[in-house]
Amino acid sequence: MSLILPLFAVLIGLSLVMAAGWFVQWRTGNGGWVDVFWTYGTGVAGVAVALLAGGEGLTARRWLVAGLVALWSLRLGTFIALRVARGGARHEDIRYTSLKKEWGKTYQSRMFGFMQIQSPITVALCLAVLLAATRTGPLGVADVLGALVLLGSIAGEGLADQQMAAFRADPAHKGQVCDTGLWGLSRHPNYLFEFLGWVAYPIIAFDAGAPQWALALLAPLVMYAILRFGTGVPPLEKSMLESRGERFRAYQARVPMFLPFPVARRRSEPA
Repeated sequence: MSLILPLFAVLIGLSLVMAAGWFVQWRTGNGGWVDVFWTYGTGVAGVAVALLAGGEGLTARRWLVAGLVALWSLRLGTFIALRVARGGARHEDIRYTSLKKEWGKTYQSRMFGFMQIQSPITVALCLAVLLAATRTGPLGVADVLGALVLLGSIAGEGLADQQMAAFRADPAHKGQVCDTGLWGLSRHPNYLFEFLGWVAYPIIAFDAGAPQWALALLAPLVMYAILRFGTGVPPLEKSMLESRGERFRAYQARVPMFLPFPVARRRSEPA
């Protein structure tokens, strides 16, 4: 099975999608559109490679994997799109407002490069999708387990987003840090579930007789690196420390950053 051609097509396609996304965020003044274009673009690319790449015909596994990718993309992309559209330029994601302060007059040119970097990231994710979709043999336990992991991650991320939205909607919580529900187990449960969702594809791709399945592990590894050490946790925590100060430091002291290891936690008093 040739992987190069479909993945090269993904690289070119996402590059064009992110160029369009750059134009939209420039015209609207809201960097949040970056995430919208990437999520929908990655979803379309994932569905395309799941159904069309590698031959083998339209098997049940191809339809399963394509459906999982589409469900993820529609849920997350629509959530972000609605949030960005409602917020406008005045209520931009704090990650992008921080970048505007840091990059200053070079923001737009550097943002274009930042968005283009996300194209090879999508290639790594689509590689996992392709390997999962084209594994031979009938559907089995691995397919069910992978689907459950993906569906569970979508549900968990959706719940985390809902809990945060409810917290922010209460005027009494202005200036406070959400530490209830899933946010009391991990400081970034939405990112945690996003990472876990990409574990589904190596599970479905697993084939002891075909060592290349291990390449599917790149997807969760890349996603973990990005969320934990790249554009996810670090800039968000920096911004929260600037806006919430001691309240957020107390939150950091009692709640794990990413993986919800058991820790002794207690609600701190406002600073």
